[in-house]
Amino acid sequence: MNHDFNSRRLERYLTAARQSKAEPVIVLTKADLTDDYLPCILDASSVAEGVKICIVSSRTGYGMNELMPYLRKGKTLVLLGSSGVGKSSLVNALAGEEIMDVNSIREDDSKGRHTTTHRELIMLKNGVMIIDTPGMRELGMWDVSEGLGDAFSEVEALAKLCRFRDCSHGTEPGCAVREAVRNGELDEKRLESYKKIKAEAKYSDNSADYRRQKEQFFKSIAISERKKKKDVY
Repeated sequence: MNHDFNSRRLERYLTAARQSKAEPVIVLTKADLTDDYLPCILDASSVAEGVKICIVSSRTGYGMNELMPYLRKGKTLVLLGSSGVGKSSLVNALAGEEIMDVNSIREDDSKGRHTTTHRELIMLKNGVMIIDTPGMRELGMWDVSEGLGDAFSEVEALAKLCRFRDCSHGTEPGCAVREAVRNGELDEKRLESYKKIKAEAKYSDNSADYRRQKEQFFKSIAISERKKKKDVY
């Protein structure tokens, strides 16, 4: 909960999580830096209906008990977030020991240096596995057709009411989505995010480079997981 909080980026993380069939949980870290959590909670809630939001401080331990139900043996957790949000500190707090290096952030804009520069699979003593990803200020979209519908359910529900099935929600007549924006029922920023992510996903689906990145991403995680299990057992 610092200057780096960005609800538009959060929409992308939620879309990716929904597509992967993972259960998304929003963890608002660094609760020790503010006495007023409400603005961040409201901002996060506006783009994540039905998603659990946890307020925590890795430094003081505040709110960490809310994450305990997710720390079950055999469960794999994936941490997504930009540099400086406290992912490495969170891993240390969950592990109960200093297993990850932690760097400071710039005070003027809360941007952090990349503590984690590659994906790491960490096995906690209780058998929980955590995949810590490098800090990402941009998250490219691969195939997110299903995740997009879940993350932007209110937009897609309105889209079904449009006059044309292939409505782009631009200038077409009978667009229920644009009508909802005009009536104040839908935030225009949500619509613009939806259209941007959908367009990017369509491009990446036809891009050989994106497909190659996708294959390498999941391959590297699978290899890391097999290696970690072999080392443990």
